[in-house]
Amino acid sequence: MGRVAKPVVLNREEGEELKAITSNGTHEARLVQRAKIVLLCSEGVAINKIVEKLDIRPNTVIAWRDRYREEGLEGLYGRERSGKPLIYGEAFRNEVLRLLETPPPDGLACWDGPTIAAHLKTSKDAVWRLLRQEGICLSRQRSWCVSTDPEFVPKAANIIDLYLNPPANVIVLSVDEKPSMQALERTTGYVKTSSGKIARGLKSTYKRHGTLNLFAALNVASGEIDGKITKHKKRPDFLEFMEDVVAGYPPEREIHVILDNYCIHEKNDDWLKAHPSVFFHFTPRSASWLI
Repeated sequence: MGRVAKPVVLNREEGEELKAITSNGTHEARLVQRAKIVLLCSEGVAINKIVEKLDIRPNTVIAWRDRYREEGLEGLYGRERSGKPLIYGEAFRNEVLRLLETPPPDGLACWDGPTIAAHLKTSKDAVWRLLRQEGICLSRQRSWCVSTDPEFVPKAANIIDLYLNPPANVIVLSVDEKPSMQALERTTGYVKTSSGKIARGLKSTYKRHGTLNLFAALNVASGEIDGKITKHKKRPDFLEFMEDVVAGYPPEREIHVILDNYCIHEKNDDWLKAHPSVFFHFTPRSASWLI
């Protein structure tokens, strides 16, 4: 006859709490198992029956039964352990971070995990683990642009104010160009794919017809865009484009044009004198993203 577990007496609150652990579905499997052991012991089930039902060892039943009798529900949760002594501590962290600030070996654009591990004669896993902990991604790239324009604040405020709170009855235009677009000629047609479907096809070879430049002016209020394609992006091309844009609006309406600091946009005082209703507003240096 199997041994009967020492009695575990539960009050109503304790029983409901243990049953909640076993049925919740969000607790760790080992905690659920411990709660089941205590519940079965409280029902007077023999140890060998608990072992058979939960597929565990007798010593496991005895250990958690006694732990609950001594410490209650808190005893079922894992205790803090000292753990394995650190092999890669603060010194290792500092060594890796210091290495990342030095130039990589010849032939490499940047450091990578295996190279760091080989240089430090250490484990690649330890290096990757540290990099993850520090949130360092060696391959991911991000670009940034910092304006050093001493008048950044007033220039930026002027541009933003034109976008968000323009004067009444004025036209606000955002103007920029897209240079060096390849003008390619390809043979096109329809091809039958391996799946049997018909698709539009482009021949891999093509003829080059030089490059083209696109000027564009966005009407901030209406969203309309005026565009013009030119062979060059010189000052005469820009001013000719602006002539076409201005001609599309009543001469008495003020036109405020937002531009970056590209050379052809500047030093156009004579043209502006000839068009007194047009005003140029330049973004801060290295801040063309404000357009």
